[in-house]
Amino acid sequence: MTKFLPVFLLLFFLRGMCAASPDTAAAGCQRCIVLAEQAEHRIAIADVDSGKIIWEWKPALCGVLPEHVKWFNNPSEAKAVHKGKYILMTASGGGVALIRIADKKTVFYGYAGGNTHSAAILPDGNIVSASSTGNYLMLFKTDTTGYNANAYTKKIPVAFGHNVVWDAAHKRLWTAAMDSMIVYRYNYDRAAPDLLRDTSMLLPGTEAHDLYPEYGTNSLWLTNTTHVYRFDVNTRQLSPAPVIQENIKSVSSGPAQPRASALGYPVIVCKPKVSWWTDEVLDAQGKRVFIQAGLKIYKARWVLPDPFSELAR
Repeated sequence: MTKFLPVFLLLFFLRGMCAASPDTAAAGCQRCIVLAEQAEHRIAIADVDSGKIIWEWKPALCGVLPEHVKWFNNPSEAKAVHKGKYILMTASGGGVALIRIADKKTVFYGYAGGNTHSAAILPDGNIVSASSTGNYLMLFKTDTTGYNANAYTKKIPVAFGHNVVWDAAHKRLWTAAMDSMIVYRYNYDRAAPDLLRDTSMLLPGTEAHDLYPEYGTNSLWLTNTTHVYRFDVNTRQLSPAPVIQENIKSVSSGPAQPRASALGYPVIVCKPKVSWWTDEVLDAQGKRVFIQAGLKIYKARWVLPDPFSELAR
């Protein structure tokens, strides 16, 4: 046992490195984007104004057990949650994690599998994810202990699961599944979360991909292989979005008036240059907002509170 002690201590040290050094750079950033970055299998926060990455989360250094690190290969989504203080991420390797920005602590993580592409926080703190090749949503009972092998989970079949968004005002979960928009009600059972199918409607095109709130409105950005739309959750009507259209992996927007910078928060998109990734983030007209050679960015979001999914309290 003694000969394994140095290895154990090293792993313990590495797992605690993130929490050991609070990060102030991200906290002070006025215009930051969070990236699902696959070149280094990490989540990164970039300062748009400086053009630099100022924060990163890597599972091996931030509380994920060594045998679970592969779950976080090829990050597929990262979004700011809990008033912009945490990051919720997924990876094609099957992992789902909730990360505190201030100290990079992995507050919760679990395994969904099936090429996980998106996740959302439910009102009681539980998590739901979407898996594309698995064709399902996965519900997780969460806690703050990191990983719990015996945590409650439940699968909900859904075609081509690429996205999930909680609608706080209507108390509904939205997912665009292949060629249909499906709406679910939540059972609000903290111990045994479940979703009850409410309604569904056909969508134009196929392979619905990104679904994300348009900041400050009652609409969702919706992308598929050929188009980008706005979907009004009140009227349940689609309209073409004034955004470059084909093969858009993610769309994100911010407040119309700048919070702290005259440059504000333009609509940003990720459009692949190679396979499914890119090294740059563009605005709605295709102009460059951020670039760093060597990155493999799959999705990018503004680091902002999400009033669509989290009502002010």
